[in-house]
Amino acid sequence: MNRTARLYALVEELRAAAPRSLTVATLATRLEVSTRTVQRDLQALMETGVPVRTTPGRGGGWSIEPAMTLPPIHFTPDEAAVLAAALAGADGSKAARTAFQKIAAVLNGPATAAAGDLAARIVALPSRTDAQVREAVHQALATNTVLRLTYSDAAGQDTERVVEPAGLLTTDGRWYLIAWCRTRRAGRGFRLDRIASATLTGEHAQRHDLSDLLSGSLGAGAARPATLDPLNAAMAPSTSPGRLTGREGATAAKA
Repeated sequence: MNRTARLYALVEELRAAAPRSLTVATLATRLEVSTRTVQRDLQALMETGVPVRTTPGRGGGWSIEPAMTLPPIHFTPDEAAVLAAALAGADGSKAARTAFQKIAAVLNGPATAAAGDLAARIVALPSRTDAQVREAVHQALATNTVLRLTYSDAAGQDTERVVEPAGLLTTDGRWYLIAWCRTRRAGRGFRLDRIASATLTGEHAQRHDLSDLLSGSLGAGAARPATLDPLNAAMAPSTSPGRLTGREGATAAKA
C-alpha cells in the first residue's frame, strides 16, 4: 500500500469507528505497517487539516470528528484531471496546497494516473498577485469587512482606497475585487494584480448588491459559474441566485 492509499485508509478506519477511538497499534495491525509509520501518517493528516485528534492515557487513542469530514469521494479520471488543472491555477496559498493534498489522498488507479499525467505537463509563471493580498481579499469577503488598499490604476498612479467588498469577478485569467469605493463614492473593480497591499480594518462593511455595482460596466453580463450551482443550491433559500443584499447601486468602472 502506497502512502496516498494508506492515508485514505487511515481516515476510513477512523471514520468507521467514530466516535470511538482506535490505538496506533490497532491501526498498524489493520494496515499491516509499523506503529511508527501510522504515527507519522496521523501527524501528517493533522497538519493538512483533517479533523483527527488524539486522547492520551489509558483507553485513549486516535479518533476523527465525522461531522467535519466528507464521506468517501471517488473521482473519474476526467474529474481528477480537471481538479489538478484548476488548483494548479490557484494562488499557491497554503489553503490551495492542503486542498489538493486532501484530493490526492483519495485518488487511486486511473484517476491518479490522469491527474498525475496532466500535472506533469503544467507550468506556471510567478503570480503578480501577492498571496497576502489575495488572502486579505478573501477574508474581507467572508467576514464582510472594510479593506484599505494601496492600488495602482491603469496609468500607474498609486492611490489609497477604503472599500466595502461585494464580490469577485474573473475573466480572461484575471481577478477583480468588486467593491463600493468610499474614496470615489462609487462602485469600482480593482484588479488583484494591481493591489500592492490590502489591510483588513476590522470595521464591518455595509452589504452591497453585486449586480448593481456591475450595472453599466463591462462586467454587467457576469453570472455565477455553472460549476458552482450545486453549492449555490445547497445554500438556498438563504441567498437568491446572483444577488447579494445591498443599498447602493453604481457602476464598477475603471478604478
